[in-house]
Amino acid sequence: MVLSGPSGVGKSTVVRALRSRHPDVWVSVSATTRFPRPAETDGVHYRFVSEERFDQMVAGGELLEWATFAGNRYGTPRQPVLDHLASGSAVLLEIDLQGARQVRAAVPGARLVFLTPPTWDELVRRLTRRGTEPPEVIEARLATAREELAAEPEFDLTLVNTSVEDVVSRLISLLRNL
Repeated sequence: MVLSGPSGVGKSTVVRALRSRHPDVWVSVSATTRFPRPAETDGVHYRFVSEERFDQMVAGGELLEWATFAGNRYGTPRQPVLDHLASGSAVLLEIDLQGARQVRAAVPGARLVFLTPPTWDELVRRLTRRGTEPPEVIEARLATAREELAAEPEFDLTLVNTSVEDVVSRLISLLRNL
């Protein structure tokens, strides 16, 4: 299953809550070329890699999907996903729209879930409240969010993030019925 939606919608918060309540669900850890934010741990939140290493991963076919977002690259390492699927584990990928489209093409049976904010104003508030990025990065994220929200019909299901608990419950139900 793919969970996607605009930056700031709460994907990471939902995934963190899901992992704490349902550790049996395996959540892929994306590789990224961006620098860690405060309190992020390599291998837990992301696999922080150099531009050179990311290039090697792309060239070697090591990524199931990858995309550039806000000047950084992000990608899902292919082999761990395949290994967990082969073992029968429930697999969740938290990725952006570009990545979701690539997964749809590579794994036609994947279920794509779009997480949306209750309102545009709430999305703006969430992004600015973080305080981790300069205004120009926030503006770029908001411009991208407009495009991502327009792509909602490409997804199998939309969940509105008004309650983390409700979203987690719906995702668990969906994962159990894959």
